[in-house]
Amino acid sequence: MSTNSQNGDGTAAAGGANAQNAAPGMNILGQYVKDFSFENPNAPRSLAPRETSPSINIQVNVNANPLSDNEFEVSLVMNAKGGTDDDLMFNVELTYCGVFRIQNVPQEHLHPFVLIECPRMLFPFARQIVAEAVRAGGFPPLMIDPIDFAALYQHNAAKNAGGEGAAPTPNA
Repeated sequence: MSTNSQNGDGTAAAGGANAQNAAPGMNILGQYVKDFSFENPNAPRSLAPRETSPSINIQVNVNANPLSDNEFEVSLVMNAKGGTDDDLMFNVELTYCGVFRIQNVPQEHLHPFVLIECPRMLFPFARQIVAEAVRAGGFPPLMIDPIDFAALYQHNAAKNAGGEGAAPTPNA
């Protein structure tokens, strides 16, 4: 028994196939460390036991550059500093990138899709690189909490729009 139906002219109906072809999709074509730095400027003094825990400051940003109509390089930029006001223990800077092919996403949803879903895919790898670098620097691994990239996108869109409600372009 065949499940394909035919139109009156003898061609196969493609309703199910078109629905599948039109589904939004994302492929990761590659991912890589674009820029990386680890500093332990006060070693070995910074490795000595301390009475108080150091403060940790983590900053995260996302950028995207279109490579073609449906391919984007997305950069997850992470900076983590640990120490006290007068004693920097470590400074990690990482730009971790991926090249993504995005298909069948409506133009009005493309910008948030690229700046939310793509960094969400990159984050676990970038997090591991930062944790291992801090551990290799002589400190306990820095395990960065999960990031809500949708909230980060909304915050940056509101800041860039100046309260007008417009979202920045994908290469912003």
